[in-house]
Amino acid sequence: MSEKKYTLAVVPGDGTGPDVVREGLKVLEAAARKFSFRYETVDYDIGGERYLRTGEVLPDSVVQELRSVDAIYLGAIGDPRVKPGILEKGILLRLRFELDQYINLRPVVLYDARFCPLKEKTEKDIDFVVVRENTEGLYCGAGGFLRKDTAEEVAIQESINSAHGVERCIRYAFEYARKRNKQKQVTLCGKTNVLTFAFDLWERTLHRVAPEYGDVKTDYAHVDATCMWMVKNPEWFDVIVTDNMFGDIITDLGAMVQGGMGIAAGGNVNPSGVSMFEPIGGSAPKYTGKNVINPLAAVSALGMLLEEIGEPAAATAVEQAVRKVIREKLESLSAGRMGYSTTEVGDLVVKYL
Repeated sequence: MSEKKYTLAVVPGDGTGPDVVREGLKVLEAAARKFSFRYETVDYDIGGERYLRTGEVLPDSVVQELRSVDAIYLGAIGDPRVKPGILEKGILLRLRFELDQYINLRPVVLYDARFCPLKEKTEKDIDFVVVRENTEGLYCGAGGFLRKDTAEEVAIQESINSAHGVERCIRYAFEYARKRNKQKQVTLCGKTNVLTFAFDLWERTLHRVAPEYGDVKTDYAHVDATCMWMVKNPEWFDVIVTDNMFGDIITDLGAMVQGGMGIAAGGNVNPSGVSMFEPIGGSAPKYTGKNVINPLAAVSALGMLLEEIGEPAAATAVEQAVRKVIREKLESLSAGRMGYSTTEVGDLVVKYL
């Protein structure tokens, strides 16, 4: 039995978040038995229900407690009864910024060609990772209004890019490409022909850092070209590194390329601190409690969590079980069309694990 015991914060959140987290925790329990590690979970009531009930979004005391856990497992944040932006900024963005989760890590993996919307693409064609800067850019909220609510209104939103923030993101991408050991290529996705200040910094940093990683190739593509090639030639990519806004956009395209939101998992990573892992499909409130939502994105997010805290064998086993369930059992990756209920899919992962 491993002497290491992990403390995991669990935030089921809104909508179908609790439904998919329940299946992820079922898989976690099975993985702990199989790979002999111990853990404890601490549940946090954070999300739309709490806000509507108490007026609190994210208490300072909770943020302090989260600094001391090994990782955070998140279901979903988003409630149609709450004005857009309140929960997203008050919970997701605040945690990313205060816990310095400066990398948003999004694997884009096709597990079964049946579910790929791209013509003639197979599993070997779609296997890349997007490394998105997660604490700067347009998401800093820098800017403001002038003459608001008048015919002469001016709205300004500024993208903040620091040398420190850009360099640590690019270094993470190089390290990840080396660790993946596949094409060993880092592609910078930017817009150097128009955003001539921000992406000049990104491009100069890439070229300055690259010689330290002589075994990793570098490439560049404008964001619009990146979108085109993700559809036409996704096999060209290994690790894509980009800023906060472009990363937000292309990772949703990546989710569709790999088969849909039902299988898209992501991590908000602080390599030397507390990271948070989640399915990226949102709270999907119309499916709440119906036992039809696909839990595999949440299960894959759990696998990413296990990798990050230092249980790589368990992480690999979870990914292989997910792949087996998709290839051998599911009729679709979409809610209500899988051929199995949410809980049955979770049971299948445990069985194959």
